[in-house]
Amino acid sequence: MMRSSGITTGSRAHLAPAIVRHQVRWGKIAALVCALVLLAGIGAIGGPIIRIPLEGSINPVSRDFVVRGIEEAAERGADLVVIELDTPGGLVDSTRDIVAALLASPVPVVVFVGPPGARAASAGTLITLAADVAAMAPGTNIGAAHPVSLVGTSEDGEEAGSVSSDKAAQDAAAFARSIAEQRGRNVEWAQAAVMESSSITATEALEQNVIDLIADDFDDLLAQLDGYALPDGRILATRASLVETLRPTLRERLLGLLADPNLVYILFILGLYGLIYEFFQPGIGFGLAAGGVCLLLALFGLQVLPVDIVGITLVLFGVALMVLDAFTPTNGILTAGGIIALLAGSLTLFDIADRRFGLSWITILSVVGVTSALSIFVLSKGLLIQAKRPAIGRSALIGRTGTVRRELNPEGTVFINGEYWSARSIEGAIPDGTAVRVERVEGRTLVVRRVS
Repeated sequence: MMRSSGITTGSRAHLAPAIVRHQVRWGKIAALVCALVLLAGIGAIGGPIIRIPLEGSINPVSRDFVVRGIEEAAERGADLVVIELDTPGGLVDSTRDIVAALLASPVPVVVFVGPPGARAASAGTLITLAADVAAMAPGTNIGAAHPVSLVGTSEDGEEAGSVSSDKAAQDAAAFARSIAEQRGRNVEWAQAAVMESSSITATEALEQNVIDLIADDFDDLLAQLDGYALPDGRILATRASLVETLRPTLRERLLGLLADPNLVYILFILGLYGLIYEFFQPGIGFGLAAGGVCLLLALFGLQVLPVDIVGITLVLFGVALMVLDAFTPTNGILTAGGIIALLAGSLTLFDIADRRFGLSWITILSVVGVTSALSIFVLSKGLLIQAKRPAIGRSALIGRTGTVRRELNPEGTVFINGEYWSARSIEGAIPDGTAVRVERVEGRTLVVRRVS
């Protein structure tokens, strides 16, 4: 019994290390399998797809929104950036900044002109050409990238200021050609889009090597992009990727509303007149509150728009002249100068060559017209008050008629406005009961003459 028990105990002691090694080996294998499965899952999922909706005009606010989206995609290791584009165009400087961000992006960028009915006009053409993959939905169009002059066109159809306009067009054409050449797209059409305002449909764009794909919608676009080979050798994988839509921040939303030059201009004028009203009606507070809010919102918008300091100076000078004319006897000379200064300042307030995205003529004429009418109304009332005979005091008696109560020879007493006054005649003796008119007042004595 003792021997049998010793053998059993020894056998167990001999087998224990082998069992432990066997368990450790299987544990390592299981951990390795789990790690491989996890890595395979991560590889299958990959980074997200950042979706950036870009609608409306291209301005500093939309530029910051797009650039922020591209930078965020690079920081998060996104697989793809898709810009859904629908724009009539916009500012040249903002367009150049967006194009530069697209060309320098480490993350592939797809520009999709959609949904059906959307357009990539003017600045949108250059942004589409700069994408790694350019796609359009059926029923969309692209082109018409010729820069529009501020001064408009002459009667024969040629743009006024043709030298500066031609320089701007040549510069834009060279920019479009360089983008198309770098992305391997139709250079000749890029030139024609700027110089000849060429505009084509999605089908024509695909046939002329302006875009790479036509997709019915966003889902169809992702399906076609899955496995798509870029010119640099990268392969896109979109089928299992998570799509995240980038939303503008509260500040970007507010600036987006204030990126309209017409709204900023109206707020600026209302703010000025609100403060002027408060200055001449102290203690009320309404003018300060309303004018201050309007002016702050206008200044908030002015920081994102290209502003000409000369235009701001002329607007302020024009308003100051019209206000000053209400307190100086210039008979409207300052008001006329103020209207001219306000009109000139309004035309040069924003440094935006394309009138479609700048301050409209309707807004300018409406604001200047209302301001001028208000100033003329105030000025006319001031002139009427100056011409009106004083209603109180001794000077108010000048021109009034009364009756002699004690013979004027040459001094005596007259009864005017229910009061007795000492008076002196300027035309000899005037008997009692004679009607007289006051010519002037000398101290406490009225100088009168007989009423004819």
